[in-house]
Amino acid sequence: MSSIGNTIKLTIGASIVLCSVLLPFSAYAATSSTGGTTVNATVASTISLSTNTAVSIGLTPTSGGVVSSGSDTVSVSTNNVNGYTLTLSDTDSNTSLVSGGNSIAAHVGSQAAPTALAANTWGYRVVGVGGFGAAAYTSETNNSSSNSIWAGVPVLNSANTIKTTNVTAASDVTTVYYGVKATTSKPSGTYVDTVTYTAITN
Repeated sequence: MSSIGNTIKLTIGASIVLCSVLLPFSAYAATSSTGGTTVNATVASTISLSTNTAVSIGLTPTSGGVVSSGSDTVSVSTNNVNGYTLTLSDTDSNTSLVSGGNSIAAHVGSQAAPTALAANTWGYRVVGVGGFGAAAYTSETNNSSSNSIWAGVPVLNSANTIKTTNVTAASDVTTVYYGVKATTSKPSGTYVDTVTYTAITN
């Protein structure tokens, strides 16, 4: 809550009345009275979030598997003086990428203990969060010797916190990478799932 103070003074003046009785003028001197009012303006917290809305990842698989990845940019703005918390989860309880009757399962690594992608799985990573470490990461394309580490996207009701701040924010950016490892045992097609980001004021 933010307060803006201002004092408004109201002055009431008594008029001077001349009477036929001659008395000392000072007996009829004007008087005044003042009153104070404090004005409180409460500015509510607001928050907004935007993303790229889609991440496209292309793979040309091999029998041993290749890793490709792409990034999403999550931008948050809030006037809340205590900052915000950003979480990530799947949109529902099915965490697989799906193409018709085929699917690519979510990786079993966790945010606290991410691991290299297993064959025909997918996951996410955020530099500097959990067990991902602070080292910079660059998107990969058909990397057969990848050693990057990943976490599986959690189900809707078990979201992972990927950022917490304690100040106001103007287009504060978090980069989230998504990676897939595929082998030739996986049928061709476009495999799709939806991830939900939630930003709440602290």
